[in-house]
Amino acid sequence: MSKGKLAKFAETKTFDNFFEPTRNEVVEGHFALKGRWHEYFGNKHPIVLELCCGRGEYTVGQAQLFPDKNFIGMDRKGARMWKGCRQSIDEGMKNVAFLRGYIDYVNFCFDKDEVSEIWITFPDPQPQKPRKRMTAPVFLDRYRQILHDEGSIHLKTDSELMYNFTLEVINEQQLTILENIDNLYALDYLADNLKIKTYYENMWLAQGATIRYINFSLNKKQL
Repeated sequence: MSKGKLAKFAETKTFDNFFEPTRNEVVEGHFALKGRWHEYFGNKHPIVLELCCGRGEYTVGQAQLFPDKNFIGMDRKGARMWKGCRQSIDEGMKNVAFLRGYIDYVNFCFDKDEVSEIWITFPDPQPQKPRKRMTAPVFLDRYRQILHDEGSIHLKTDSELMYNFTLEVINEQQLTILENIDNLYALDYLADNLKIKTYYENMWLAQGATIRYINFSLNKKQL
């Protein structure tokens, strides 16, 4: 890690809205915020979880649009989240938090039905490792443990591989597609939260990338 990233990571650790439980804390059930995230936020507003949040631009962007919801960005690289932590603190935002950890353990960080929506924004498509893709069945099983019955999963990706793979999993598991857009910015109208563009998304768009979006339900009530 470069000196600049090390400095940012060190500062990130001092932020009140940044949490970094150890693996043992999480797996052994000692993470104090599991099942108590509403106590941290000080309200009962719905909790929206963004996975692979990177610099936190999407987490902060949505939190600005929806002050009546709480947003948590999760990523394994703490230095990346410095920007979102810093911005949300500077702007006095009380509905934003960031969690450093591996997505493999997401079901140990939140309690049953604690999350109302999950956003997966531009995940690594893992070309050689389909089981590690963020919409693979093993990950959907983890999401089922924390997502509310009425909740849904949003995928935003520039990867055709990730997009087609997700559609295949949805079909195999007989899940419900709520919205499916194979070229997001070709539409004349977009919801405000779909217009949010991160730094890297703008780079990919400049290179001619096509952005795809799927919103689907896990059909938990039918289980």
